[in-house]
Amino acid sequence: MAKTNIVVVGAGFAGVYATKHLAKHYKRNKDVTITLIDRHSYFTYVTELHEIAADRVPEDAIQYDLQRLFNRRKNVKVVTDNVTGIDRDKKEVVTENGSFPYDYVILGIGSQPNDFGTPGVAEHGFTLGKWEDAIRLKRHIEDVVRRGSEEHDPAKRKALLSIVIVGSGFTGTETIGELRDWRDTLAKQYKLDPNEIQFSLMEMAPTIMNMLDRSDADKAERYMEKRGIKVMKNTGVVGVHEDHVDLKDGSTFPTCTLVWTAGVKATDQAKDFGLKQGRAGRILVKNNMESQDDPSIYVVGDVSLVDQDGTGKGQPQIVQGAEATALTALTNIEAKLENKEQVEYKANYSGFMVSLGSMYGVANIMGWLHLSGFFAMLMKHLVNMLYFIQVYSGYYLFQYFMHEFFRTRNGRNMFRGHLSRQGNVLWTLPARLTLGAMWLIDCWPKIQGKESWFIDKLRLPFTWLQPAATSGASSAAGADATSAATGAAAGAAKATKTVFSLSYQYGNDPMMVFEKMPNWYYSITKALIPNQQVAFFMQKAMTIMEILIGLALVAGLFTWLTSAATIAFVGVFCLSGMFYWVNIWMIPMAFACMNGSGRAFGLDKWVVPYLQKVFGKWRYGTPRSLYGTDTLK
Repeated sequence: MAKTNIVVVGAGFAGVYATKHLAKHYKRNKDVTITLIDRHSYFTYVTELHEIAADRVPEDAIQYDLQRLFNRRKNVKVVTDNVTGIDRDKKEVVTENGSFPYDYVILGIGSQPNDFGTPGVAEHGFTLGKWEDAIRLKRHIEDVVRRGSEEHDPAKRKALLSIVIVGSGFTGTETIGELRDWRDTLAKQYKLDPNEIQFSLMEMAPTIMNMLDRSDADKAERYMEKRGIKVMKNTGVVGVHEDHVDLKDGSTFPTCTLVWTAGVKATDQAKDFGLKQGRAGRILVKNNMESQDDPSIYVVGDVSLVDQDGTGKGQPQIVQGAEATALTALTNIEAKLENKEQVEYKANYSGFMVSLGSMYGVANIMGWLHLSGFFAMLMKHLVNMLYFIQVYSGYYLFQYFMHEFFRTRNGRNMFRGHLSRQGNVLWTLPARLTLGAMWLIDCWPKIQGKESWFIDKLRLPFTWLQPAATSGASSAAGADATSAATGAAAGAAKATKTVFSLSYQYGNDPMMVFEKMPNWYYSITKALIPNQQVAFFMQKAMTIMEILIGLALVAGLFTWLTSAATIAFVGVFCLSGMFYWVNIWMIPMAFACMNGSGRAFGLDKWVVPYLQKVFGKWRYGTPRSLYGTDTLK
């Protein structure tokens, strides 16, 4: 077989997909070389740009390094350069810094936002088509909210704190939902009433989210309105200014932040290749994804247009479409090289999933399964993760999982923050549950039967509490008194020798931390528990406290306090001569649980912030960004 060069231009969804599958198919064929060229050294998961713009995940969370993606593929050469054109006579892909010979080209240079020439969008508006756009929007929103918090003029303040999204497609609805999730954090940071930060979704059509069934779209609309998002249908934007927009009906709307998501078109670079273009600048291709001008150039992803129905509209510009076009192109290149039959592009859309923030979404799977809320979000994440499986990247599948569930900002994920503490508090959950269960299991025999600590029978083995003339039986009872933490025997000397160990050893008795109370502690204890009546009360109170500590630890309620109480109780038991070395693990485990583990699947997730808010307001009042003005109350 002669040497074959396949050049893939553009490391988007389609380009990466095609490169990965070609590399795998020809991994044992040294005569086939694949070159992937992109202006960036990373692949951007552009469908999640809204998460960056709304500060949900770290800024680099949706960037996936091309070297990591293709390092194990020795037949792939990754090039970071800007492609300026294709010399079809010389059969070379030309870049700013060189040229690359090709036998076949897969052109997947993507799309960009389409403002349809609306005046002012380029100068004063924001789009969300690439990573830089998301960073720019994020910085801008932080700036206008800060400025709004300091602005005294009500009209200017309203414009600064009003955020408008134009277009109710995937990008628009997901962006406004994510920004709404960010609202409370911004408000707290800049000492604002959250309700002052207003969100409006403007759509020219009489209905929103027209890519969905009406039932799903209506459900999403109700959710947005419930969260205070103003949905403005039949509203066309005809002009954008620094502090307001012009509407089609002649009115104006105050805002310093307009995000335009009302359409996409082929990237401007598409015109540089001398290939026929159709609607929105998309390059026209045949049903097998060959360019209509050159059978050696295949066009994939958003930049391609397959006019199968004759309407000129083409296939939807979504990830599933990009994957399908890439699969068709690479299959046909393989067919040409191996003298096989060509295949035609076949749309295969498994459904549509739309998020409205980090915790709610709607989905239509296979045209008949309708989901909303948690399960729609779960499906969206599963589909996103499926892409990494399809491009054989376990590393970035893991990174996606970590960013979406463990490293999200301010607990914003589908699990409502239970997994997302930055210090990985989740991993102390088993320790917290074990420690709580330890208390409850120990207390179980103390609350029932003849051994109950709630009957007036002496359980504490302190000598001064025994009757003056004790019988052998009563002495034995004292010797068999159970400890508060373990219920183990503590008292009389045993026949077998005790040994020091941090684990139970068969055939040996564990050693107590203190065989007897230190003299100073003996004096304190005797003063606090002078007689049997006080001892009976203390036995009951101590048992109740142990039960409450166990229940609180299991439920994740006041975890710091209950962990501290665990340490204190164990210290008391040790000094009282009632605790073994083998159970000393309770102290370091309690310290580990003091790091906020109650917020990982625990009631502290809600209780602690609520108490901080209530007592903080009671003690210090409500923080504000402006003082000495009555008009902003």
